[in-house]
Amino acid sequence: RRHRGGGIMARIFKHREALLFVAILLLVGAIELRFPGFIAPRNLVSIYNDTAILIILALGQAAVILARGIDLSIAANLALSGTIAALLNVAFPDLPVIFLLVAATFSGAVLGAINGLLVWRLSIPPIVVTLGTMTIYRGTIFLLTGGAWVNAHEMTDAFKAVPRAVFVGIPVLAWFSLAVIALMMVVLIMTRLGRAFYAVGGNPHAAVYTGISVGRTHFFAYLIAGALAGLAGYLWTARYAVAYVDIANGFELDVVAACVIGGISIAGGAGTAIGAVLGALFLGIIKNALPVIDVSPFWQMAISGTVIIIAVAVNARSSRVKGRVILKKAEHAR
Repeated sequence: RRHRGGGIMARIFKHREALLFVAILLLVGAIELRFPGFIAPRNLVSIYNDTAILIILALGQAAVILARGIDLSIAANLALSGTIAALLNVAFPDLPVIFLLVAATFSGAVLGAINGLLVWRLSIPPIVVTLGTMTIYRGTIFLLTGGAWVNAHEMTDAFKAVPRAVFVGIPVLAWFSLAVIALMMVVLIMTRLGRAFYAVGGNPHAAVYTGISVGRTHFFAYLIAGALAGLAGYLWTARYAVAYVDIANGFELDVVAACVIGGISIAGGAGTAIGAVLGALFLGIIKNALPVIDVSPFWQMAISGTVIIIAVAVNARSSRVKGRVILKKAEHAR
């Protein structure tokens, strides 16, 4: 019985998500010991709400990375889509908020589609495409605004109210992230497109022989990431009541970090939506806890970078171990 129980525990902890979940619990417990009240329900809801936009973007980025791509323009997409929504609100204050939300999501999808088309039709490496479009999208914001900020007093109260509203004790911003989590879980687990992401990321050459279009799969991955970035753009702009060129500048690194920490293989083809969510929560807890213990923002960046390197090393180590096991089995079979 002991052996059986130990075997079950061993199988559970082979899963990256289970290990990360335990790490999050240990991290929260350690912070609670140092600062009692950290795990108060209201504080945990606040931390989740602060992490909601990162979760939304990480799920979009996860789709791209699973298909063996990368989107470094995702934060610039957020900034441009959010700015478009803010400018529409200033120019047409009577427009319903739902229209502005849809407009931001649609504009984000268009920007994501541009990335997808460049990767698909021109066969340009994803990192080159998205580095280029990242700069283009930031530059477009400057052209639209003339370098000026769109401030809170220019936005309508209805525009700013949506992400700040509370429903059943939970902020609407958090509800948006929960809806996106459910949607992406369905897409990745239950749809042909989700299975195509894994197939293309795992072995694009084999995917072609099964009738999957690698280019079209990349396109839809970028389209999804773009649409979620557009949604996050409205939520970010409305929540913080400001839009300018540098909003969310550098946030794409946190998004990639959340995916890597959550077990999304940077080489593609491996990982889950839950893993991306847990990775984002891990980063969110760290970023909320470090200021409490008076850690410098520069040290926060260093700590985040260290966590990324460790996560990549763990992923690489896991891959090597699996390869060796397969080879050993093959030798025994002979």
